Amino acid sequence: MAWKRRKLLGALAGTGAVGMAGCVSVDDSGDGGSGGSGGSGGGATDESGSGSSDGESGPAGEAEFWYELQEGELQLMEDAIADYNGSADYAVEGVNIAEMQDRLTSSIPTGEGPELFMWAHDWAGDFADSGFLSAQTGELDVDLGTYTEAAQGAAQFQGETYGLPVSAETVALLYNKEMVDEPPETIEEMKSIMEEHHDPANNQYGLSYNIDAYFISGYVHAFDGFYYRTDGHELGLTNEETLRGLRVITEDLWPYAPNDTEYEPQVAVFHEGNAPFAVNGPWELGNVDFDVGVAELPAPEGGTPAPYSGIQMVYFADGIEEDPDRAAAGRDFAQWYTTNTDVLQELAEEQGFIPVLDELAGSEDLPEAVQGFSASAAAGTPMPAHPRMNDVWSPTEDAILNVLTGEVDPEEAMAEAESRIRENWE
Repeated sequence: MAWKRRKLLGALAGTGAVGMAGCVSVDDSGDGGSGGSGGSGGGATDESGSGSSDGESGPAGEAEFWYELQEGELQLMEDAIADYNGSADYAVEGVNIAEMQDRLTSSIPTGEGPELFMWAHDWAGDFADSGFLSAQTGELDVDLGTYTEAAQGAAQFQGETYGLPVSAETVALLYNKEMVDEPPETIEEMKSIMEEHHDPANNQYGLSYNIDAYFISGYVHAFDGFYYRTDGHELGLTNEETLRGLRVITEDLWPYAPNDTEYEPQVAVFHEGNAPFAVNGPWELGNVDFDVGVAELPAPEGGTPAPYSGIQMVYFADGIEEDPDRAAAGRDFAQWYTTNTDVLQELAEEQGFIPVLDELAGSEDLPEAVQGFSASAAAGTPMPAHPRMNDVWSPTEDAILNVLTGEVDPEEAMAEAESRIRENWE
């Protein structure tokens, strides 16, 4: 299953400088970084978990915070933690973790996990049902009304608050401003521009589009189609509305993209200036060296694109309540981090993240590209957080790829996918 983007959803929000106090980086092998409560008053920690404290009295409590970040995001995260540790009564020890899901699911049940960790909201249902999260309902000082409506929903599962939201992310239309003056508002306008540039024999394409279930969701939802709805656990892969959206991909867009469904070959043609358009997310803005514009997805006739949106969360891990001081530190940091306007503004400016703090969301002070993503997220559909969604992705992904390769027609492919999903649920 092409988990490329949904995996990245959990690796893309962060905030401070490598090596700053209170933070430790773990290499890509996944080794290093202490689990559990092995903190040391906010001092820098090596991979064995040893550390030092700069103050004699130490913080009132210290929480451990895990995340899986890339270089630019990691630097911002470490700066933020250093700022917090320098000004708060509490402290946080940050740990950059490789293979986050494996590490969490093995460490939390044994009491060796962190107090906090960061990932996208679609883990909430599965992790809550598995006992990996701690509900902090009624224990927080921040009002959930501080965040956007979508973010409020992401912070809760079955009425309990398991984390606080950092940012939103979704896909939108990226366009090369050296090739396109104004973004198209409709698919027909987009096709006319793609026609001008599409010349595969010379490695020129009209579009860069990673075709998987997440990336194409905007058009699947454009006519009120859907993969899965938690209400009644309803599947909609074979609905005519869903199939109509899929046909926008197969008939109007895919013919202008490289004939390769893998992520890297698709993004390469946009990075290299060989395509005027890409459908992608804010995580790609830092990877291009030309001026990129961001706009909502062009609308097909009679439809309104509504791509899946994810909310980056700071989760409260099971076991946080075992030490009241560490629990207080974890809650205090989560509230500070998710409501600090300086931190969130920097995330928007440096990494293109979409604020979900209500006072910043949609602000004209945000960078132009972030405003474009924010508009796309506002029109989007939150990813279902119910554990059953985990069984929806892979069969749906396979069906889409089978349709693209011409191995089977859309109706048959989607019917087979629904059958597989129901078998998985049983």
